[in-house]
Amino acid sequence: MTRISYSRPLCGLLPGLLLLACGSVAAAPANSRTGDILGCLLTPAAEAEIGSPVVGILEQVLVDRGDSVRKGQVIARLMNDVERAAASAATQRSENRAEVAAAKAAYEFAQRKAERAEELLLQNFISPQARDQAVSEAEVAAMRYAQAQEQRMVAREDLSVAHAQLRQRSITAPFAGVVVERYLQPGARVEDKPVLKLVQLDPLHAEIVLPATRFASLRVGQNAQLSPEMQGASPIQARISRVDAVIDAASNTFRVRLVLPNPGNRIPSGLRCQVVFEEGPR
Repeated sequence: MTRISYSRPLCGLLPGLLLLACGSVAAAPANSRTGDILGCLLTPAAEAEIGSPVVGILEQVLVDRGDSVRKGQVIARLMNDVERAAASAATQRSENRAEVAAAKAAYEFAQRKAERAEELLLQNFISPQARDQAVSEAEVAAMRYAQAQEQRMVAREDLSVAHAQLRQRSITAPFAGVVVERYLQPGARVEDKPVLKLVQLDPLHAEIVLPATRFASLRVGQNAQLSPEMQGASPIQARISRVDAVIDAASNTFRVRLVLPNPGNRIPSGLRCQVVFEEGPR
């Protein structure tokens, strides 16, 4: 299990976005067209500082900065000797059938004894007190059998808890991405500090600040041609995934998010870009 602290990259990028869009906003008249060239900034689709939900000593860090990871991949481990021993003991208890088998045999024997006592009482070979004792012993044996079965169920629950605690000592990637920072080394105490920082680069997001006059011309699902400011990069088709529902009154602007496919992480995040929105449906 992994504790994840998602950062908010847009908070720090908003002033930059405003500057990027400033030229377009300032130059765009009130009736600016959909085909205008606008500035944008490429950001990761997801960004998280990965930590542990439990306190412990870091035993292994299995990845380093620049490594690509899969969703669910183990990227670090805490020392887990105590948890492994507890899981092993819980496994043995949950697989122990001897107590249940012994209680079942005792119950079946007591049940047969009580049935024989009923027959002997009808033939006046034993007293009613002897019959009552046999019946009581059968009832006690039945309760002990039920108790043994319940204890085995509890042992299975204890095993599930032990395995869950053991899994918490492994830190896994919450999504496929690239490691961009490694904060701790083996031997460090993991408590509140993150171990790694992970970003998702496929897809990328492009955040754009637009004047309020453009609000009616853009909608989710609309396509755009995006050109990263990188040597040799060709225009790529992106799609609007989010349009702010609120206009910022102070700047009279709103934000639009584009989703840009990035197979193989060919385009790095942090690049400036230019975008032209295609004419959307009326």
